Amino acid sequence: MPYSPQLSIAPRLLALAITLALPLSAWGDDDVGPACPVGQFHCAKHADPWRMCKRNDMLDFFTPGLPATGDRSKALTDISAKKVSRADTDHSLLDGEVWMQKLDQLLRSDHATYDNITTDYTADGHVYYQDSSMLVSATHAAGTATPSTTHLDHITYQMLKQRGNGTASDGTMIDAEHSVMHDVTYSTCDPDAREWEFRARDLTMDQEQEIGYGHNVTMAYHGVPFFWFPYLSFPLDNQRESGFLLPKVRYTSRRGLDLTLPYYLNLAPNYDATIYPRVMTERGFMLGGEFRYLTDSSKGSLEFTYLPHDRAFADEQHVFLAQNPGLGLSTYDDKRTSFIFKDTTTLNANWYAAININHVSDPYYFRDFGDSLVTNTTSLLSSSGYLYGHGSWWDASIGADFWEITDPTLLQSSEPYKRLPRITFEGDHELLGGLRGGVRSEFVDFRKDDAVEGQRLDVYPYLSYPIEAAAYFIRPELGYRYTSYDIRNTQYLPNPLQDTQPSRGVPIASVDAGLVFERPLTLFGDAFTQTLEPRLYYLRVPYRDQNDLPVFDTQLPTLDFGQLFTTNRFVGADRQSDANNLTLALTTRLLNADDGAERVSASIGQIRYFDPQKVQLPGIQQTNYNGSNYVGELDIRLNDRWRIKLDEQWNPNTSQNDVASVSVQHRFNNNGILNVSYDYRRDLLKQIDITALYPVSDNWSLVGRFDYSLLSHGVVESFLGVEYDNCCAAFRVLGRHYLKDLAGNDGNALFFEIEFKGLGQLGEKTESFLRRAILGYQTP
Repeated sequence: MPYSPQLSIAPRLLALAITLALPLSAWGDDDVGPACPVGQFHCAKHADPWRMCKRNDMLDFFTPGLPATGDRSKALTDISAKKVSRADTDHSLLDGEVWMQKLDQLLRSDHATYDNITTDYTADGHVYYQDSSMLVSATHAAGTATPSTTHLDHITYQMLKQRGNGTASDGTMIDAEHSVMHDVTYSTCDPDAREWEFRARDLTMDQEQEIGYGHNVTMAYHGVPFFWFPYLSFPLDNQRESGFLLPKVRYTSRRGLDLTLPYYLNLAPNYDATIYPRVMTERGFMLGGEFRYLTDSSKGSLEFTYLPHDRAFADEQHVFLAQNPGLGLSTYDDKRTSFIFKDTTTLNANWYAAININHVSDPYYFRDFGDSLVTNTTSLLSSSGYLYGHGSWWDASIGADFWEITDPTLLQSSEPYKRLPRITFEGDHELLGGLRGGVRSEFVDFRKDDAVEGQRLDVYPYLSYPIEAAAYFIRPELGYRYTSYDIRNTQYLPNPLQDTQPSRGVPIASVDAGLVFERPLTLFGDAFTQTLEPRLYYLRVPYRDQNDLPVFDTQLPTLDFGQLFTTNRFVGADRQSDANNLTLALTTRLLNADDGAERVSASIGQIRYFDPQKVQLPGIQQTNYNGSNYVGELDIRLNDRWRIKLDEQWNPNTSQNDVASVSVQHRFNNNGILNVSYDYRRDLLKQIDITALYPVSDNWSLVGRFDYSLLSHGVVESFLGVEYDNCCAAFRVLGRHYLKDLAGNDGNALFFEIEFKGLGQLGEKTESFLRRAILGYQTP
């Protein structure tokens, strides 16, 4: 089925045609709802975007209970009034609470005339018109009951099926499917506080063809026109329509003034395209595009950017190479491009394919055109294509992975191995009684220019007998890991190999066991349940000499609490750690007795080594530690507004902290938030990060971040901005200072965004940026 495009001017101008699909329940609701729970990473927008709007007084004459279905042309006309007099047998004069109803169409007035023969009528005084879609007040009405037509003068209208109101000099409801208005205005703002509105010389709506037409259409903000369309057509049923999207305007020190004016192409119900002409004063003209498609079995997108001549790139490379002499860095053409292709295709109930291809023309691309620290400091750009299968007890995949270097300070030799192909199979099935059997396997062909290459097969069959109960668990497992290689290009190895097809086989045995104790507890008058959960994990893996095995993709990750209970301290199959270890861990939790919500969780654990740790990566000497780091975690949620989280790793072998982090989150008022965190990695990281969203009033908020490195004594990222939000409009202004790359080069940017509620946004969209930067940020 088709999916919705990005917000465009053309589709959203159907607001003029009174067809925005927003609920009537939005009117005048001042309940903004509870604060987003503390600790939540992403907080959704308020459910009611119109919570700041006042109730429209026109709703006072809304008449509920009119028929919602039926054929108006075949319905009878019901006429009543306090006083009815007749000039003759065919002409009636009606006075006082005049009521003329034909199905969902209702006309009320103080005075009216009616011709019984022609069904012509007029209405004067307080004239109110209502049908299933709108309310109208007017000074005069005239029309016929059969066929049903109504002409109204000096119109003020309020929509019923969606947010919207406005005025018109006159309008004619020709029939149930066709209408026309002149000198029309439309806005989602309160009638007495119109920050923005559309104006049109005339507006025609054809419900039968589901299309509207407007002439001489302008859009004004605080009375100042800033868009004009001589002629405009638009859909009346939320269908997509080709047209210009709202422009994006931004300013950065690297690109200068940056303007994008997208154009949306509605090509078919299940595919569309968007063209992105973009002008950057410092770099030139860039053309971008996106094509999207959706079928019964597939969905995907294709994106590209093309800058034929980057005016600043040559000088930029010259400066960068001068700042980084001796690295042997390459230079690149001033033609800048990017390419993204994504596709997911379902083949049947068990198999699907997923493709994610990414490419940039040069490793400077994200420095120049990325807008976030994450993007700017991306060192590797990954691509993959896989065929995935799954069943009730198995999972399989076959595909490929490859990477591009996107950090200009990295040499080509730093690029990871391509995996062409990579095949995996995993299965786990009950055999007999509670005995389970399974296998985890992987085959990879590693490829890389000017480096040793090879194929690797890794297979791990195992048997397990898990015993699970409410108060305890025991999970014994016994397996055998076999890994074999077929190595090529051995001339790139520092030492010659005696065997180009080495292998390794090793048994692995483990037992994971734990208990869960509970007791009732009362603290500060509140009832809780406290748990005490001791856990033991024994692992036995005999030593195997693996110095003759290459290292294609294996690393030693940073220790965390979950890794205390794994069979291998390495990530990747090139190394299997030897082990005669016992993990001792203890967790306690404090749970609300009423709803089971976790208020406190505290864990501590350590691996005790009974043998030296002989298996290491190349260049690292074996160790003979008695134990690993002590790993501790503490998570305290005092209530829905306060959360404190601590993580600590103390190294008993050096008597030093290796890892420490402390974070505090506080929510205040309705959507105010303050995050303060400190992160430490010995010899690598020592950083303070403060982010906040501070509501100054119901309409105004401040946002900001200060991320500072205590090691480099410099700002990693800082920004300060202001947000304004009211009934029908919102805007953000944000100034940002940030690191552009890992070499320490910085940059500045200015973002401006204005949102016309019910229509779309003008300027740079800052919501996703603020969500990444401020944990728990809630969009106004």
